[in-house]
Amino acid sequence: MLNFVIIGCGRISHKIVDGIVNNKEKAKLVGVSDIVFSKMDEIEFEYQNKINSQETIVKKENYKELLESISVDVAIISTESGYHEEIGLYFLENGVNVIIEKPLAMSIEGARKLVDTAKKNNLKLAVSHQNRFNYPIQLLKKAIKENRLGRIFNGMARILWTRDNNYYLQAPWRGTWALDGGTLMNQCIHNIDLINWMMDSEIDTVYAQTSNYIRNIEAEDYGVIVIRYKSGKIATIEGSAIIYPKNLEETLTITGERGTVVIGGMAVNKINTWRVEGDNEGEYLSIDCGDPNSVYGYGHEALYKDFIDALDENREPLVDGKAGLEAVKIILAAYKSQKTGIPVKFDEFKEFSTLNMKENNIKDR
Repeated sequence: MLNFVIIGCGRISHKIVDGIVNNKEKAKLVGVSDIVFSKMDEIEFEYQNKINSQETIVKKENYKELLESISVDVAIISTESGYHEEIGLYFLENGVNVIIEKPLAMSIEGARKLVDTAKKNNLKLAVSHQNRFNYPIQLLKKAIKENRLGRIFNGMARILWTRDNNYYLQAPWRGTWALDGGTLMNQCIHNIDLINWMMDSEIDTVYAQTSNYIRNIEAEDYGVIVIRYKSGKIATIEGSAIIYPKNLEETLTITGERGTVVIGGMAVNKINTWRVEGDNEGEYLSIDCGDPNSVYGYGHEALYKDFIDALDENREPLVDGKAGLEAVKIILAAYKSQKTGIPVKFDEFKEFSTLNMKENNIKDR
């Protein structure tokens, strides 16, 4: 049985509780930390109800005090993004395996430090890009690995959502360069991870254009990224938080010489198109994975199971720290491209942070 703790009891923490409960044969929630005590009480009550037990958990406003009170095997970090690096390093340096909600960190240096520290201390580090575990996504990845789509030409990721001003007012850290970034870093990073995973090729250049049209935040509310891979593949990403009047779509499209696949739905969980040579499209379109009640989808349970299995089997988790670093680096390259107006050579891109954007006004010009 592995002892889990949750650091940060915001709205994603309810999905985290579900993920732990659904792996209760090997996972147990033993502690939580948040600067708001009532949020910790809420998570304890929810966990007790779901496991049908009144067993209490340790609650500490200072996350460092958890290790003084209980034995911890896995720390799940779901605080504001700007604190991921600091808290992740603390647990890794104290012998605890770590799962970090996206993004891994807010700088290339910080993300790399987390990866290196985990490796140095022989610990597991994963990032919650849970959509990789969606059944349609798994089917697509398998088809690509088996070369059933033939040579892959390009991919498209579209995240056309809305986040009104109330969303940002509820938590003033949202949309700030120090703690969040904009639409690309917050809303789009999951689909960016997916498209890069499907391309499975070294990146040559990243070019981007972003703008802040109407949201009262420091960062962008709309952006477009073009990724050119060394293999010749091209990926395009469009991300928006200003779609009227509500979320429209999150879709992933992959096109190859013998296949075109489009996956959409609430959280890239539904096959919209499956035109692959030799396959019966109707069979794939009839697959019903259910519509999740939020954009977080269903993937946390599978991600935690994979992490537990990785510990048991002494292997890397499917979404390891390097994958998290790659997704962060793509977005930071996009931000630098916006700042400089030119494509960024990915191999030469070694140091950058969202804080480098703080003096850059991206209001629509």
